[in-house]
Amino acid sequence: MLEVVELSIPGVALIRPGRFNDARGFFVEVYNSKALRDVGIDDVFLQDNMSLSLKAGTVRGLHFQRPPHTQAKLVRVSKGRIFDVAVDLRPGSATYGQHVSAELSAENGHQVYIPNGFAHGFCTLETNTEVVYKVSSHYAPGAEGGILWSDPELDIAWPVTTTEAFLSDKDARLPLFNDVSGEF
Repeated sequence: MLEVVELSIPGVALIRPGRFNDARGFFVEVYNSKALRDVGIDDVFLQDNMSLSLKAGTVRGLHFQRPPHTQAKLVRVSKGRIFDVAVDLRPGSATYGQHVSAELSAENGHQVYIPNGFAHGFCTLETNTEVVYKVSSHYAPGAEGGILWSDPELDIAWPVTTTEAFLSDKDARLPLFNDVSGEF
């Protein structure tokens, strides 16, 4: 059982896998390529990534891979809770430069599918949060790019302020959206 809810940008979807509870806990099928194909998600995922963020308010992103190494992603939380964001970078898209967000947690078990052509990032809402995600293309260091998470042009309602956010030096120096807008 798999429920798919299309978010406000076509192609980006909230995925709600069925959870089977009993006295021991629960069982969930977190990935099933056939079930995803049946709902129109036919990416072949080649790599699994995981991050652990020790502090609440940790921001990772907004990251992307330039063509031809773009990555579709299937994101979930195995421990903790995040505010997850995807920004449309697809040239010619009616939603170019717009974003969608969703709260993902170990408790709700939701996942977000993000197709190729998006920047992705998240903010942890709890300490010791683990994020696990599949990508459709191997990491290519020369194709790595990013956008400053707090760029006012994007108008993202992050759950932390710029003074509260905990981020890497690299992410703190990412360019603004308008400075990378022609890279796709």
